[in-house]
Amino acid sequence: MNTKRIRIVGISGSLRTDSSATKILKEAGALFPADVSFEINTQLEAIPAFNDSNIIPPVVNDFIEFISNADGILFCIPEYAFGVPGALKNALDWTVSSTAFTDKPVALITAASSGDKAHAALSLTLSALGTKMPAGSSLLIPFIRTKINAEGKVSDPALLQSLRHVVDSLMQTIANNQG
Repeated sequence: MNTKRIRIVGISGSLRTDSSATKILKEAGALFPADVSFEINTQLEAIPAFNDSNIIPPVVNDFIEFISNADGILFCIPEYAFGVPGALKNALDWTVSSTAFTDKPVALITAASSGDKAHAALSLTLSALGTKMPAGSSLLIPFIRTKINAEGKVSDPALLQSLRHVVDSLMQTIANNQG
């Protein structure tokens, strides 16, 4: 019997603590079973610009270790200038020569006005990193600001159901990965 507690890491593509992406990440995080540890990573802002030096800064090593020790990753990103937010892409670039994301179950939620271009771009990057992201672990939420109330909670019942589906899909992928 496996008694190890499942650990999910949340990564917001926005550095703003009150962003729509971070609010959705928190809402989705609350949907995990009670015996699952869910922690949002807050290191992106401290990660220096990527370079292909042999010297890895300590904050980058910490980020890679944080990812490596997770059973699954839940991303929620906005779209900036039709692309993936720079701080997130920069952090992911640092992980390319590691195995932090190899066979790691991931889910991707994009919460933006449109979001389709950033969603596609990050999906491609996550594929290049060797992650496991089945179709049910991906959600594009257009017009996000119309679906969150003043308290930062999801006000759209259909969206809440979609978030539950993403969480369930990620949990199933993790279970299959551990089995």
